[in-house]
Amino acid sequence: MKLSIDSITDFTHKNPQGYHYERTDFKTNVSSIWIVNDTHFDYCGRSGIKSIWGFYNSKTRQFYAPINSKTVGKLVDFKNTSPYSSMQIRRTPLEAAFV
Repeated sequence: MKLSIDSITDFTHKNPQGYHYERTDFKTNVSSIWIVNDTHFDYCGRSGIKSIWGFYNSKTRQFYAPINSKTVGKLVDFKNTSPYSSMQIRRTPLEAAFV
C-alpha cells in the first residue's frame, strides 16, 4: 500500500528532478522509502522504476540504510544521507583527504 512521504516529518530531502518518493509499510513500525524515476523506459514499457532509498522506524524516528529491498541495514544519521540513497559512502583515508 502506497502512503504519502509527507507523513514522515523527519524526511526533509526534496525530490530530485524527474523523481518522486513513495512510502510503503514494511513491518509494524517500519516503512520502506522508495525513490521512483519518472522517466519512461522503452525496454520495459513502463515508467516509474523504483529503487529502495531506505527504511524509517516510526516508533524510534530513526532511518536505516538498506542491505536490499527486503532487509533493513544499519542505523544512519539523516544528515549523512543523500536525496538518492540512505547508504553511506565508504571512503579510504586518502579519498577523505580530497573531499
